[in-house]
Amino acid sequence: MVMVLGKVFRLAVRDYFHEWQMSGCFVLALAAVLGPMMVLFGLKFGIVGAMMDELIEDPRNREIRPVGSGHYEAHWLQSVEGQPEVAFLVPRTRSIAATIELGSQRSSRIVPVELIASDLGDPLLAPDKPAPEGLDRIVLSATTAEKLDVGDGDILDGSLARRFRGRQERVHLPLVVVAIAPVQAFSRDGAFVSVSLLEALEDFRDGRAVPELGWTGEPADTDRTYPGFRLYARSIHDVSGLRDAFLELGIDVHTQVAEIDLVRRMNRNLTAVYWVIAVIGIVGFSLSLGASLWANVDRKRKELSVLRLVGFRTMDIVWFPMVQALFTAILGWVLAVSIYSVTAWMINDMMAMQLGPGQQVCRLLPWHYAIALALTCCASAIAAGLAGFRSARIEPSEGLRDL
Repeated sequence: MVMVLGKVFRLAVRDYFHEWQMSGCFVLALAAVLGPMMVLFGLKFGIVGAMMDELIEDPRNREIRPVGSGHYEAHWLQSVEGQPEVAFLVPRTRSIAATIELGSQRSSRIVPVELIASDLGDPLLAPDKPAPEGLDRIVLSATTAEKLDVGDGDILDGSLARRFRGRQERVHLPLVVVAIAPVQAFSRDGAFVSVSLLEALEDFRDGRAVPELGWTGEPADTDRTYPGFRLYARSIHDVSGLRDAFLELGIDVHTQVAEIDLVRRMNRNLTAVYWVIAVIGIVGFSLSLGASLWANVDRKRKELSVLRLVGFRTMDIVWFPMVQALFTAILGWVLAVSIYSVTAWMINDMMAMQLGPGQQVCRLLPWHYAIALALTCCASAIAAGLAGFRSARIEPSEGLRDL
């Protein structure tokens, strides 16, 4: 059996390359269909993929912010933080109390900054940098660090004032700069600090005592509630579900769901359009190749019947057009990949000035090439099945009549 199939394979290959003009036309026809489809899919995958990557990599697209002020208790926030869709959550204090004036020895400027609640794992901060923990650590925004002319390890003087019992009071707090936040993390003058520091500053402004810092005042309120929180979903695909969950609780939140849904719809629609075009192209090529192979079998009825006459079985003859179709599929795929590679390089080179480092408008992954090869081989095998059916009906007697 194996020897017979080997003989059929050798005969089919020799015949395929003997009629190289016709074989070359089949290969060119396949490449003319498959090459543009690969370029089209490369553009779709490159453009939409880049948009999806930007959505995924930018943590601000995973942020969920409550609209307005509320009254959120610590234990409720802890229960929300424990949900599997939540990657990061910290409570926020009142915005009017979340400010401080910063000064440094290297600059004569006093910079009033906004304070942002932060903690370990803050998506806006660099993961390899220290977090702003405790009451004396701070991560500055890039604009603030530039104005104060400071860097990692420098010590700042933080000051804030209040009017307490008819007197104006001002306190000073040494703060250690443990890191500088990325430029995109916060575009204004600001600083990331721990929730405990924000609570201390709020208590001071409200006239309450902060024993840890030696600030006197009224006894602190043990039943603290927070007007808001900073929350980031684990992925952009979890944002919609979390938004709906908050809406069910009567909490209005602001999200980037509209932008996320726009890109996802674009991805689905372009994928649908691509597959419609791909199916039309594959079906058209399969029918064309099948008709050509059918005609080729008819043209070689005498030769094939002689093979039947010398002992080849019906299934052995069926492999004759099948082998030639697979050769067409592989060679056409190689030529299509070459066409795609040259075209993609030209497109990416033309768009290089509008792209960031490492970005490509037209790109495919290795498994895309494998899928294209598999689909091409399947389409060619289906087309060869038509010719195989025709060859299976050839009788050995047809060869005798022509002798």
